[in-house]
This record gives sequence, structure tokens and C-alpha cells, in this order.
Amino acid sequence: MSFGKNLRDALELANLRQADLARKTGINIKSIENYIKNDSKTIPSADKAVKIARVLGITVEDLVYGQSNNKGEIPNKYRNSRIIAVISKLDKYNFEAIISIANALLALQPKK
Repeated sequence: MSFGKNLRDALELANLRQADLARKTGINIKSIENYIKNDSKTIPSADKAVKIARVLGITVEDLVYGQSNNKGEIPNKYRNSRIIAVISKLDKYNFEAIISIANALLALQPKK
């Protein structure tokens, strides 16, 4: 995968827009747009890649090579759960903890 696709995927996972990333990193929005378009003339410097990764809660390696699937995919049965949406904002990358908490909370919900 390309840096641009990896960045786009990470933004989606973090539920951030390009403008949010620009504001939080101090990187010009046009530069971020170019990174996502994968404009070969606009590749982030190491310090900018680190800023981006920190804001997104991932590693620079994830941006370059893509996020590994072994970080934990949220199972499909939880994808539309409000519980997962709330918990994932608290801890985006500890999926095992998220799933454990979600299972406990779902068990407490009244049956429909």
C-alpha cells in the first residue's frame, strides 16, 4: 500500500478529517492533501511523519507499510455498536480491551 492510502485509512480509523490532522499537527492542509493524493513530489519529512503518526496514534512504520491486521480488527458484530464507538475513542488501538469491555456492557443490556 502507498503512504497516501495508509494515511487515508488511518484518518478514517481515527475518525479525523484532513483539516483536523492539519490543525493538530501544524502541517499545512495542502501538504496533507498532497500526501493523501500520493503526489511523489510531496513526501513528508521524518519529523512531519512522526507528528502525523502521533496524532493518529500509530507508528511511522504503519504509515509507510500499512497497519498490520494483527493489531486487532473489531469483529463485524460490533461495528455499528454505540458502545464500541464510545470506547474506541478512549483507546483506539487496544482492541482486546475494547472487545472485553464491549462484551461486558452488551451482556448487561436488556434483551430486546
